[in-house]
Amino acid sequence: MNYHRYIDVDVVNGPGTRCTLYVAGCEHHCPGCYNASTWPLNSGHPFCDALADQIVADLNDTRIRRRGLSLTGGDPLHPENVPEVLKLVRRVRAECPGKDVWMWTGYTFEALTSAQRELAQMVDVLVDGRFVQELADPELLFRGSSNQRLIEVGKV
Repeated sequence: MNYHRYIDVDVVNGPGTRCTLYVAGCEHHCPGCYNASTWPLNSGHPFCDALADQIVADLNDTRIRRRGLSLTGGDPLHPENVPEVLKLVRRVRAECPGKDVWMWTGYTFEALTSAQRELAQMVDVLVDGRFVQELADPELLFRGSSNQRLIEVGKV
């Protein structure tokens, strides 16, 4: 898996102060996407154990308290990304008690494959659906267009 950017202190992608990872790879290619540079799977930088270690350390840092991890991109649920993102989320769940995980995807929850669903079931909130430029609304919280949903996965 590749990634484009890691933000260790983020207040935009989910509630509270968070760590945010932008993965590479998206097959949706939504017109108007603000992260089009993340579409190619081989773009960005290789994700490595050292970055996973840094994410866990940042989430556990008591000097700057983070509420959780946000996974966006690109698309964390791109089939090529699922194994590595699943490994990271499992690690965060095991080593960062009390932290929540938010994930953005262009897929709808109902259309997920079994592998994608396994990963989605491990996050607290899934923001699903393609960005639709005609439905864009800057007043929406944590999503770009009105077709996108904030799904509290544990309640589904």
